Amino acid sequence: MQENNILFQIFQRHRLCGAFFVFLGMLTKDLYQLFLKYPLIDTDTRNIRKGSIFFALKGERFNANKFAADALEKGAAFVVTDEDTDTPEEKTIRRKSVLLALQQLAAEHRKHLHAKVIGITGTNGKTTTKELITEVLSKKYNTFSTKGNLNNHIGVPLTILSIPSLAEMAVIEMGANHPGEIAELCRIADPAAGIITNIGKAHLEGFGSEQGVFNTKKALFDHVIKKNGTIFLHEKESQLHLYSKYENAITYGGENDSVNGKIISSDPTITAEIRINDELVTVKTNLFGEYNLFNVMAAATIGNHYQIDTALIVKAIESYIPTNNRSQVAITSANTLIMDAYNANPSSMSNAIRSFAGSTAEKKAVILGDMLELGSESEKEHHNILQLLEQFNFDKTILVGNEFRKANQSEKNIAFADVAACRESIAKEPMEGFTILIKGSRGIQLEKLKDIL
Repeated sequence: MQENNILFQIFQRHRLCGAFFVFLGMLTKDLYQLFLKYPLIDTDTRNIRKGSIFFALKGERFNANKFAADALEKGAAFVVTDEDTDTPEEKTIRRKSVLLALQQLAAEHRKHLHAKVIGITGTNGKTTTKELITEVLSKKYNTFSTKGNLNNHIGVPLTILSIPSLAEMAVIEMGANHPGEIAELCRIADPAAGIITNIGKAHLEGFGSEQGVFNTKKALFDHVIKKNGTIFLHEKESQLHLYSKYENAITYGGENDSVNGKIISSDPTITAEIRINDELVTVKTNLFGEYNLFNVMAAATIGNHYQIDTALIVKAIESYIPTNNRSQVAITSANTLIMDAYNANPSSMSNAIRSFAGSTAEKKAVILGDMLELGSESEKEHHNILQLLEQFNFDKTILVGNEFRKANQSEKNIAFADVAACRESIAKEPMEGFTILIKGSRGIQLEKLKDIL
């Protein structure tokens, strides 16, 4: 069989004394040769593809080593484990750490790719900007990008290993919730260009402070600069301003930049007037929120840098339709919903509220869920959001989650401990004729309200 020939070649090359010992000591370059023959990577036994290599990852609440045999039964060609398993030795590759093996394999694959890798990180707007950039670049190049939200220490390696050899551009989203994580992801993805959307307050429980967020995120720019690559940044992002001095830095949004723009309408999706070089164009997006102007300009800037025609840039941005509860506008039989409930932190929450307050909708309601992972800053930040709400006269304000409920002191706000209680209340007293902003952290699950609104 083909796999036996591959393993025999590895055995001969290392002159070891037995098949299992070969697997126990298999080097990354040998695992990579196996990957070239079996280029499918699986990590979930519920979705095994025939002929894949199954990596038995483990975490605080799961240990896939226990399901390695199941993976083989379902069609995996090999399993990579870091514990004793009841799998055939000839199908088992044993490493000290499955996660490390996955990351090292991805880093090895990255060395052989011809695609230009563009890394993207930031506190807010990473996924939307990534998808806009992908739409734009796809107008000229064979472009691959991070699927969904696979942007962490597992998702980035899986993304890199999915990049096809014919790809010319790869847009890799990088998320972080603890210090040093972006630097780790850069060592795997090795981006030649990078964009940081912004720096704000998110995952403070892991980072400790906004300075901790900056110190971690800036590693993307530091990595790209060492490679003499290109970085992209918003001209008004003060914490990143020092990087604008770098010779290969391209800023956007400033008066003298090649790309800048302004909002001309936002009811409820934004229409912007964008200047690209010396050409002024109108861009009608499917995105809610004036803050998305920055994301649109970022995509236009990168498209312009890689010599994509302005008309194609506009067409790409206008064709992008957001999904997964990010800046989505949905019209139901009863209300108009602005679904922005995939994630929330103090900066994104305040931006969404301010943008919504500026809309011309006649009846406005907000449903806000707790902002999670703020650590010791949680009480203060939820209180700040409630103070911001007092500046605007929304027709109805609903709060969901214990943090908002504890911080709430206004009788006009309706507060619930969880989404189930909120849903029960709305079911008894339906809301009709409202334009509703729905914003909160993913863990609050505000999307469960959509079908009754």
